[in-house]
Amino acid sequence: MTKPVLAYIGLGLMGLPMTRRLLAAGYAVHVWNRSPGKLAPAVDAGAIPTASPRAAAAAADIVLMCLFDAGAVESVVFGPDGIAGAGGAGKVLVDHASIRPDKTREFAARLRAMNGMDWIDAPVSGGVKGATEGSLAIMCGGDATAFERARPVMASYAANVNLMGPSGSGQVTKLCNQVICGTTMVVIAEAVRLAQNAGVDARLLTRALAGGFADSKPLQILAPRMIDRPEESIGAADTMLKDLDTAVDLGRETGTPLPVAGLAAQLLRTLAAQGKGGEEISAIIDLYNLPR
Repeated sequence: MTKPVLAYIGLGLMGLPMTRRLLAAGYAVHVWNRSPGKLAPAVDAGAIPTASPRAAAAAADIVLMCLFDAGAVESVVFGPDGIAGAGGAGKVLVDHASIRPDKTREFAARLRAMNGMDWIDAPVSGGVKGATEGSLAIMCGGDATAFERARPVMASYAANVNLMGPSGSGQVTKLCNQVICGTTMVVIAEAVRLAQNAGVDARLLTRALAGGFADSKPLQILAPRMIDRPEESIGAADTMLKDLDTAVDLGRETGTPLPVAGLAAQLLRTLAAQGKGGEEISAIIDLYNLPR
């Protein structure tokens, strides 16, 4: 079968490696980014630059987006020269942003009414490393037929792609993911600092705990970064704070107590108040200072 023509919008930390994998898989990919300078690496790899989200969507069968928040999504889809201005019948929009489930449902209904395009909410987990290696987990919500059309495309950069239910279900699942990840990251910081304060080389924790009940991907990835703090970021603390705040809001709306997630959010808010919200999530360890 002929591969669908794609558009990719948002070539940031996640979007660029995802686009590169699509190109390597043989897809034609039209690209657009709010900051045009970020297009260069994708264009050098074979992507086709476009003048606007509308132009990208007009050229494609399936449009993929990876944007920061609901405001950015709304602007790109419904703003001037947005995706909604292109013909959408028979097309699918795959939104990899992590936004509120109710916003996703609102946007999906609005887009379908305007141009007939299907909307799949498809937040991801696995970070830049997962996008680069093609090992992401993607949790989706939306129409089953539209999902099946988009699934082979997402499989170019994901190892685990699941439809969780109707529109918004992917966003709910991502919030569950963030509750687990966000609280785990805070606890890892406490464990690393405890080892340091008690005279144990914290660099040995990942090896010592590997294979046991305390082992996890966050432990293996973040504990070393909390100790040595590399320059490149795998995700800002503010991004996790945004998602935990959304999870706590959803918990309130559904009558679900989330006390541990709420505490993790408050700790991240404290980090942000210290001017470190834009730093990588591993900066959370700075809240646990060494004794004098």
